[in-house]
Amino acid sequence: MSKYFLMLLIAFVAMSCSKKVEVSGNFAGGSPLERIEFIEASGVATLPLVNIGVDSKGSFTGTFDAPKDGMYIMTYAGKQAMVYLKAGQKLNISGQADAFPGKFTVTGDAKKNNDFIQEALAQIQEYAGKINVGELVSKDEATFLKEVEKIRTDLEGRIDAAAKKTSPDSDAVQWKKDELNASVLGLMSQYEMNHAQATGKPDFKVSKNFTDAEAKLDKDKDRMLKNQPIYRNYLLGKLSKEFQAYAEANNKTGQETSSVLFSNFLDTKKEMSQLEKDYLLAFVMSNSDINPSTTPENSAKITKLIQDKIKDPVIKKDLEHIQFVLSGPKVGEVITSAKLVKEDGSAFKLTDNKDKPAMVMFYASWNPYISEATLPVLKEITNFYKAKMNFIYVNLDDTKDQFAKSSKAMLLGFPGTNVYGEGGMNSQIAKDLGIYGFKLPSFIVIDKEGKVASKFFYNLGDPELVNVLDKMTGLKAPAAPEATLQNDLVQPPMEAAPATK
Repeated sequence: MSKYFLMLLIAFVAMSCSKKVEVSGNFAGGSPLERIEFIEASGVATLPLVNIGVDSKGSFTGTFDAPKDGMYIMTYAGKQAMVYLKAGQKLNISGQADAFPGKFTVTGDAKKNNDFIQEALAQIQEYAGKINVGELVSKDEATFLKEVEKIRTDLEGRIDAAAKKTSPDSDAVQWKKDELNASVLGLMSQYEMNHAQATGKPDFKVSKNFTDAEAKLDKDKDRMLKNQPIYRNYLLGKLSKEFQAYAEANNKTGQETSSVLFSNFLDTKKEMSQLEKDYLLAFVMSNSDINPSTTPENSAKITKLIQDKIKDPVIKKDLEHIQFVLSGPKVGEVITSAKLVKEDGSAFKLTDNKDKPAMVMFYASWNPYISEATLPVLKEITNFYKAKMNFIYVNLDDTKDQFAKSSKAMLLGFPGTNVYGEGGMNSQIAKDLGIYGFKLPSFIVIDKEGKVASKFFYNLGDPELVNVLDKMTGLKAPAAPEATLQNDLVQPPMEAAPATK
């Protein structure tokens, strides 16, 4: 009996500590070419936690680790919705594909919290639509403070009414009230920055009453920093004018990165907590200098800043990961030996490539940038270099059956080796190389010793890729291909999702 009790206890502890979220659902009219992703809304990185396929009937299912309880961004067909999730939950999401994100239903463990979030949102939007910010900013300070406190009190009452109606967990209610306080602080910041211009009083300064009202809303700073991106926006707004003056005085050449300048500026703020510095510096990094177009020199500067200036281990890890995802493995490193599978079921690894250098393509049939228009360009490249180079096509579809269909339909007649990463976007090779949906299709070159010989490329017409292929083979391409493969990473630098502000 005691042994049985111990097993039950172990099982209970394992379940209670689980970070897994199990999600399933159906979007009627959904397309199998669309994907569902979840992103933690309050993190400093904007990378999806999972990439879930939708079948021909609009159904989907998947699991992922939730870093913490709170708000998550759910994306489908380029549209976003907010969902409140807690680790260990099982939930179902359903609705009409063409109505998302305006209307959808959450059931299961997460129902009450999301019913509350939706009810509170409806109540707040109805009220907020009547607020005239321009008119508020023009009022005298005493009147402004009185009206802002009434707005805050009224909206908190609506949050309480939504909670009474839906019976959510207390932490979901606290999250919504923190969001309200952060929004009110943002409104106060607008008043402080714009009142002088709005009233023609250039010497206007807020009084102690104003700063005391701010401090009252700002009392739970650490919790708001961790959970409320709009609170970080508020803090940055408060610093913007001072930082602008600092940057103008300390960047005469205009050559320094925003992140380095902002880090040096934060060093002067002795009264600021380390946690606040970590979150604000992470925001500036992820919105300015951590992007695909960053030069190697500036990337090295960012790496050093992350190592030297960021102290919070979670923030540091997230920044290091997103930097790796955007830059990929280093040239000269041995490529991952993650297991791949050929169509006949036999095992394959990229390190098995020995006799020639190889160009490796990562792709999935659902990716919109793989199309008939791009395949002739790939065909041209493979035919030109095939005597001196191997070609490996790594499929990241959801199932091995889909891989078999995709490789035959898209790559029939192409010289090279077709292999599958089991688990698709959740495969070990995708994790090892930092491959996400926005990095497909992508190409990397490895030498005959299995070492990385190039960065990731997202455009087959990139002159740098052609130069690498020429160098590795000793051949000379007559001209760069006229057509190109396009993907998200060759568009303007990615902006952080609303989640990471």
